[in-house]
Amino acid sequence: MSGRAKLTVFAALATLLTAWSLSPLVESQAWLLQAALLLAVQSAVGAGARRVPLARSLTVGAQLLVSLLLLALLFAGKVESTGSGPLAYLVTDFGSLFAQGVHDVGEYAIPAPLTDGIQLLLVSGVLLIGLLVDLLAVTARTAAAAGLPLLALYSVAAGLSGGGEASWFSFLLAGGGYLVLLLSEGRDRLAQWGRVFGSAPRGRGAADSGISSGNVRATAPVRFGRRIGAMALGLALAVPAVLPALDDGLLGGPKDGEGASGSGGTISAVNPLVSLQSNLNAQDNRVVLRYRTDSPQQGDQYLRILALDEFNGSKWEASGRALTDVPQQMPVPPGLGDQVRLGSSEVTTNITASDGYNQRYLPMPYPATAVEIGGKWRFEPVGRTLVGDQLGRDKYQTVQGAEYKVRSLLLKPTAQQLQKAPAPDPAIREEYTKVPGNLPPVVAETARQVTQGTKDDYSRAVKLQDFFAVSGGFRYDTQTSSGTGPQAVARFLADKEGFCIHFAFSMAAMSRTLGIPARVAVGFTPGEKQQDGVVNVSMRDAHAWPELYFQGVGWTRFEPTPRSGLNVPDYSRAQAPTAQPSAPAPLPSQGAVQPAPAPSVSAECPPALKKLGECGATAPQQSAAGDDWPSVATVLGWAAVVVAGLGLPLLPLLWRSRLRARRLGTGEVLAAWREVGDAAWDVGVAPDEALSPRRAADRVVDLGRLEPDAAAAVHRVAGAVERALYAPPGAEVAYAGLADDVRAARAGLLAAAGRPARLRALLLPRSAARISWAVTARRSALAAAASARLTAVRLRLPLRSRG
Repeated sequence: MSGRAKLTVFAALATLLTAWSLSPLVESQAWLLQAALLLAVQSAVGAGARRVPLARSLTVGAQLLVSLLLLALLFAGKVESTGSGPLAYLVTDFGSLFAQGVHDVGEYAIPAPLTDGIQLLLVSGVLLIGLLVDLLAVTARTAAAAGLPLLALYSVAAGLSGGGEASWFSFLLAGGGYLVLLLSEGRDRLAQWGRVFGSAPRGRGAADSGISSGNVRATAPVRFGRRIGAMALGLALAVPAVLPALDDGLLGGPKDGEGASGSGGTISAVNPLVSLQSNLNAQDNRVVLRYRTDSPQQGDQYLRILALDEFNGSKWEASGRALTDVPQQMPVPPGLGDQVRLGSSEVTTNITASDGYNQRYLPMPYPATAVEIGGKWRFEPVGRTLVGDQLGRDKYQTVQGAEYKVRSLLLKPTAQQLQKAPAPDPAIREEYTKVPGNLPPVVAETARQVTQGTKDDYSRAVKLQDFFAVSGGFRYDTQTSSGTGPQAVARFLADKEGFCIHFAFSMAAMSRTLGIPARVAVGFTPGEKQQDGVVNVSMRDAHAWPELYFQGVGWTRFEPTPRSGLNVPDYSRAQAPTAQPSAPAPLPSQGAVQPAPAPSVSAECPPALKKLGECGATAPQQSAAGDDWPSVATVLGWAAVVVAGLGLPLLPLLWRSRLRARRLGTGEVLAAWREVGDAAWDVGVAPDEALSPRRAADRVVDLGRLEPDAAAAVHRVAGAVERALYAPPGAEVAYAGLADDVRAARAGLLAAAGRPARLRALLLPRSAARISWAVTARRSALAAAASARLTAVRLRLPLRSRG
């Protein structure tokens, strides 16, 4: 194996070993094998292009083109097509899957599930780094600089994974691969000067060779490469220590509730608010939950995930609480009195989660009384939440693809019951009325101004709700930058625009300043009912709302967000029973619908919903004969793609055939002689321009191992060349069988070569290097012409204008 071939192998190996550092980011390492195979093909294409040889730009272009085609074939059918023809397949659908991967990166916690989008990002990222390493280390012969893309890959992986014991093993793999690459490049450089020795001898031999006695001194390029390598390895150690550990989603914040203690384990999972704003702005509007319910008030069927009950001065989060086994019958909700409980009814909801919804908390109606679900789940009694248990190292039970049944209470408190609610339990009041010391005074002042003149907590709560939803002049806007800290509440009160997070957090904070126990619930609005009675809950139904505590009723939902389609609870309409949000957003209704709404199904189901089978039943339509046939444009487009795919490897063969026909068609002796030289070059007999025609013919016959007939043909062509070069003007130098002799010589050269060499001569002819030579010569000629023209223009300028 040649030195450059070894360098190609070690460049790919270094990239693959560094890519191992990405493995902690996802649950499965199946993508690594795919990346290795595609990286091997990409490196092989580069090695073949350099062997031809091709220009550097053409080599990189060939590698990039083959990699893109392989990625397109590998991920074919992974996303529902939104168009027809090869352009939609190679551009639109491929880009849609890439965008889905970017969305999934922000959606899932580490280790994330290996979705098709995330797999595309990982494989394409490794291929891109591999292309850069191959370009720097092999094509440009600067292996030391190839450590920079390797450093970038390792630093990103180490920063996202947050370090740990596995990071040291990943660092050793990445560093070892880079050092082997440097060693291979160094040995290849030394091998170009002759035999490689380990070191020069001490004494006279060392002095004679110009190497200092005692310690062997490395040459300047080697020392420079070592310095770059040492710097890259040092940065690889330092950068991950500086980067923050992003544990809450691949691009999220810190985990909520970690570090809390308690019997039976504690809540330690991702905060669902990480991607709430992106879900509300999502264009694909993926359906994540489907359910059927016997509730007569489907518009009040909010699916609650968990409650954020701790406001620590920087954000709202779920406090760490002890988890227990899931009881068959859940206890009575805290604060719920007999009067309200006896007036309630129990409803049953059957829920199915999509395979793309990977949430550790179980969405349920509140308050649930019993849950039937498979898998390992734990129960948090205070928030009445089910949390997925740990299944293994860095792996937890999730709701992904689950089918479960929830029985819950449909509470019907009245405004009078809430208004006459006694004072809450002192422990409840103490825990859920805490506010951070750095809360801006404007929050409490605004709460007192809004609720001025009220005499009970219920009236204050309704005043706050109406202030945000009706009278305060607030505007719903999902593009507002999200924030959960104290200053974010003050900014929201001043700017008066935001989305559900801002409204829920602000009302909860203001309620706490008034002595009303409050927390924030996160989940989904009721969704949209379909023709078959199934309710679809999509990503844009994600929502946050405040829950306030009233003794005898328990935690009670309020709705301060002025968004069209949200169902304001009846018990909170005492002050303004007919009020509607004053400035609803111009978005389509994604929240609750009124009870028993008419089924709503769009005329065309979005592709993302088709893939999940979430479009509901549609009336069968009779299609006309021939409607299933693809269009003419689609057939022609796919035919063009097939022809291009098959014709790409045949381009060198077609070029040589065309060039041969043109040379022999002219009848010129020198053109025919160049064809003989190129035919010999294609089978491995490199041209030697210093030889005379007769000596060159002898060399072709000897090295090409030609038979007598083919050898005689070569000598006849060489004789015609000598006559063309030395005969007097007007002498006849060409002869009738010139083209036939060239073809006979080429056939003899191919016959004498082995099968691999013959295939190489046909499919990848060495003489194709003349293309890069011609391009380089043309580029140099254009540059020289442009330089000469600029010089001429400058000389024509007056002396004052020069310089």
